[in-house]
Amino acid sequence: MDHEALLDEYTEKIEEELKTYLQKKVEEGRRYHPFIGEVYSDLEEFILRKGKRLASSSTLIIYEGYTGALDSKIMKVGVGIELYRHSILIHDDLVDRDDYRRGGKTFHNIFKKDRRYGDGIAIFTGNLLYALALESILNSGFGMQKLKRVVNLFARDYIAVNESQMLDLDFEYRSPDEEEWYIMASKRASSLFHATILSGAILGGAEGSDIKLLAEAAENIGYSFDIQDDIIGTFANEEQYGRPPGGDLVYWKKPLHMVYTMKLADESELKEIKEAIGNKENIENVREIIRRTGALEKAKEKSRIHAKRAIELISQTKLNRTTKEFFSSFITYVAESLDWYK
Repeated sequence: MDHEALLDEYTEKIEEELKTYLQKKVEEGRRYHPFIGEVYSDLEEFILRKGKRLASSSTLIIYEGYTGALDSKIMKVGVGIELYRHSILIHDDLVDRDDYRRGGKTFHNIFKKDRRYGDGIAIFTGNLLYALALESILNSGFGMQKLKRVVNLFARDYIAVNESQMLDLDFEYRSPDEEEWYIMASKRASSLFHATILSGAILGGAEGSDIKLLAEAAENIGYSFDIQDDIIGTFANEEQYGRPPGGDLVYWKKPLHMVYTMKLADESELKEIKEAIGNKENIENVREIIRRTGALEKAKEKSRIHAKRAIELISQTKLNRTTKEFFSSFITYVAESLDWYK
């Protein structure tokens, strides 16, 4: 199973739907007021930047894994999921004061009159995207019973991801242990995969044991991806990452590899880490301590354990063979890619 080819195929499908949807929103915005049209035009550019549409593709692949085909209804849901995902990204970039997202300016940095102006537009746009996401899902054409389950799912997971982001921000000011990191992570990427995978399953007609299996699989995929994404954010170069790496260290965030580092480092290493915080010039020193303590390898192993568990759970569902093979291949690839970062 060539997971990259299949993911590219689904990405192309959802991007065509997104283009049509966003062009319509730009036109509607311009009819209301030229500035609102400008905001929607910038939003169109922001959302359509090249990248893997893993969130929406997961929904489409799961749906097809139960129904055997895609249709216009699930494509509208896919659009809603991309809007939902970007509503979270805009706010996340704002809180983290990131300057770049997928090779371009973060949304709050597109509007540069002053900080209050850019931040305000980003807050309102993120809120707007969440409402548009639910609207797109509700207008997809599925029966109301299924739609109610899916909208409730997204509402609950939107609450969850915001709770996790608050906890993640709180961690910047103290040192959590592994157990508390998992409490936070249970509602971070896990909540996104929970919403996207289960929505595809519900709309595709899955019931009972499959929903339970996929819920647990989504949680493990989320853990694996969170750990991997945090490692990339610390150890990748700018070309790989699409923006300058090391931002998490500058803001003293506590990804799992840093949780382990703070536990395993000796006093002199802890002092060196604290002196480096906030200074991008000293990031390599922190990276070396993460490697030397064994924290990096310990975090990688955790990601691999969660990846393996997710594959086991998906294999037990009634999904078709193609879908099972896709997730097995893709999750394995993600786990193995950890070896690139040393």
